[in-house]
Order: sequence, then C-alpha cells, then structure tokens
Amino acid sequence: MFKHILVPTDGSELSAKCISQAIEFAKSLSARVTGITVSQPFHVFSADPLMVTDTEDRYQADCEKRAAGYLKPLLDAAAAAGVPCQGEHRFATHPYEAVIAAAMEKGCDAVCMASHGRRGMQALMLGSETVKVLTHSKIPVLVLR
Repeated sequence: MFKHILVPTDGSELSAKCISQAIEFAKSLSARVTGITVSQPFHVFSADPLMVTDTEDRYQADCEKRAAGYLKPLLDAAAAAGVPCQGEHRFATHPYEAVIAAAMEKGCDAVCMASHGRRGMQALMLGSETVKVLTHSKIPVLVLR
C-alpha cells in the first residue's frame, strides 16, 4: 500500500500524539517515514516574538535547534519501532507548501498529520495548515486527532 509516509510535526501535543500513531501505521505497512518541521523565514519586521532576535543567523540557529527538538520524538519513536526514518527542517512562508513540496521531492505516497481541531470563526480566521495540505495535495493525507 504505502511505502513512504511524510509526517509533519510542529512540536505540539497533538503532533506528538500523531507521531506515535504514524510510526505504528508505518510499521504495519513496512513503510519508511520522513519527518518534517517548517519554520517561518526571517523577516526584519515581525509580530512573531520568536523572530525578534539579534540577527538572521541567530534566528536560523534558534530555528534549527527548535526543529531538532520537534523531530527528535519522531526519530526516537521510529528507531524504537525499527522503522526507517529521516528528519528534515525547511523554511517557508506557508508551511503547507513546504509539506507538499517535501512529499513530492521525497517520493512520499502519503502524508500523516495532526489536526489542531480549530472550529468555527477561529478556523476561518486562522486557517489550518492541515486543511491546506488536504486541499492542495495530490497524494493521500491521513489526518489524526
């Protein structure tokens, strides 16, 4: 069925829950996994407090450190389950585009990701990277909650 599954993670509790389910799913299919986390590119002016650092280099180093922390649970769970896994960190203004691009570039045949469960006006105002991946992906997307 599926041989290579992309698992986006943002370090949230729901992403952590998705990781264990995605690894179990991959193991049941003898599939390999690629984990991805996406950071916003550096902007000189930003409302995001994470970008208010000394320099672009410092910001990128902070993002790399954070990304390694987000990917570690996935890499550890995969290793414990004997599932081949690699992690990747990308910078993109729109995370859903980076997720879809990574899936295409890596030859993934499925994406397994968490839904943050926003509803009503909050979902309309904030949008959802999961919904955007579902809308634009040409490969199957398994949404876990």
